[in-house]
Amino acid sequence: MSKTYDSLDDKLTAFIGRQKIFFVATAPHNDEGHVNLSPKGHDAFRVLGPNKAAYCDLGGSGIETVAHVRENGRVTIMFCAFEGAANILRIYGQGDVIQFDDPRFDAMIAEHFPKWPYARNIVLIDIERVMDSCGWSIPFFDYKGERDQLERYIEHKPLDEWRASRVMKNATSIDGLPGIVPPKAAE
Repeated sequence: MSKTYDSLDDKLTAFIGRQKIFFVATAPHNDEGHVNLSPKGHDAFRVLGPNKAAYCDLGGSGIETVAHVRENGRVTIMFCAFEGAANILRIYGQGDVIQFDDPRFDAMIAEHFPKWPYARNIVLIDIERVMDSCGWSIPFFDYKGERDQLERYIEHKPLDEWRASRVMKNATSIDGLPGIVPPKAAE
């Protein structure tokens, strides 16, 4: 039986803190665009308050999530218990993209994600609804650790070079929506 909440309480926040992976779902406003579902790991999710959360967008092959959030703000986060008691938790909300050149970015990285200065963005979420459900059909999995490919990929790249490559490679989504926005030149 599912339960709906207006915000995250201590029990739900503790559940989130124990999960090693979460999933982000978004969709463009246009009915012909592609729905996107992205898995995320590396301890990249933070609860900032009962109705506020954020996750660090560490990069990958596409920019769909960010493009959709920029277009319409809608975002759903899902956590599944792969160990312990069965549970699925969904967070529904409105997102705000904080790109690496946003004045808020450095402070957010330093406070919440100090391991990830090479993040493309931080997605800040205003939580509107929280829902959990049984998760009885979710199998058990054993956590063995994080993959190190992302860290090895960025390990020897200067930060400005890495950011320039993100602007070039992640300029638009597969539906042609704006992704990484080129930084404004200093005035």
